[in-house]
Amino acid sequence: MLNATLTYDTLRFGEFEEFPETAEPVWILGRHFSALTEKDEILSDVSSRLWFTYRKNFQPIGGTGPTSDTGWGCMLRCGQMILAEALVCRHLGRDWRWHRGQRQREEYVSILSAFIDKKDCYYSIHQIAQMGVGEGKSIGQWYGPNTVAQVLKKLSIFDSWSRLAVHVAMDNTVVIEEINRVPHRPVSERLCMPWLDYAGAACSEPEPDPQRGLNGCLEGACAMAVEEMVLWKPLVLLIPLRLGLSDINEAYMETLKQCFMLPQALGVIGGKPNSAHYFIGFVGEELIYLDPHTTQVAVEPSHDGQVPDDTYHCQHPPCRMNIRELDPSIAVGFFCQTEEDFDDWCMRIRKMSCSREALPMFELVDSQPSHYASADVLNLTPDFSDSDRLERFFDSEDEEFEILSL
Repeated sequence: MLNATLTYDTLRFGEFEEFPETAEPVWILGRHFSALTEKDEILSDVSSRLWFTYRKNFQPIGGTGPTSDTGWGCMLRCGQMILAEALVCRHLGRDWRWHRGQRQREEYVSILSAFIDKKDCYYSIHQIAQMGVGEGKSIGQWYGPNTVAQVLKKLSIFDSWSRLAVHVAMDNTVVIEEINRVPHRPVSERLCMPWLDYAGAACSEPEPDPQRGLNGCLEGACAMAVEEMVLWKPLVLLIPLRLGLSDINEAYMETLKQCFMLPQALGVIGGKPNSAHYFIGFVGEELIYLDPHTTQVAVEPSHDGQVPDDTYHCQHPPCRMNIRELDPSIAVGFFCQTEEDFDDWCMRIRKMSCSREALPMFELVDSQPSHYASADVLNLTPDFSDSDRLERFFDSEDEEFEILSL
């Protein structure tokens, strides 16, 4: 773990272990590399991921709260990183690359701006910390993977630009029926509000005109918006898991590594007890990760809206740790831009589940098993209120949890 007081210059010029010269394949978020012939490409891919670390000297959280998250915000920062990766895939594409010093695309600036350490940014440390109060976590308290997943789900609702559907799969089970309910909005719901556009804003047409398209709106913006709403919303799927007692069960190691090989991979948030990392891939028996345990000064956007972004990209060789050192409490993430992506993900997961070489980490089912509590009972909505009870299954600091059966 990096010392929390390291400066950015230390990060740039300090001593970091070079990437290994190995014939073992390197996998980073669904992309395959060779460490022997593509080292520059590996480093470019890693440095293109948004890297969020501890910050200091930002606005007090809640007006009177902490001005730094050093020592307690590592899982919050990892949550930011896994969601930022989803936004990059959503707006820029997985193969987008960051180049230092170049003026960046408008979409990139919008993504990064959503995570700046200010109270009015969608996914700022301020928003995550304050939303966590509703999950039973006081400001300044360490989060577990499940808590940060639930908070991100709530915050994503206010992000009208990205229009993500964030689903947190509980009880080690991904229910396709529940996911299909989340990204869709029935046509009938839209048709009963003839004077609203897709964002809920009043349509400018004074009365219906059958010659001008659906509900009297102009063919174009409103009609296109209706189509987008009826069809698939880009899906962020987060699955909190417990893969052992005090240590990760070896039976799950190959399955975990295979998750990084899927084209829909967003990575894994987890780490060691009370020390979180954002895992983005693996080589051999080592996991590749971004480490948030470095304190940097909070950044302010310039007068023209540009964000000084050097400190938001890891420009040294990525950190690595043996997979056996991983704390068993994790959350694994996936991103499906289209419904076809989700269907492909389901096919790949089912194929992985049939493998005799690795034990499945979670179950994929078409509909909710009858012996499970209903979603209404658990209230698995953006106003989720039962997380305290469920949190004990997934947070490392609790001694009571559910273990995946062998």
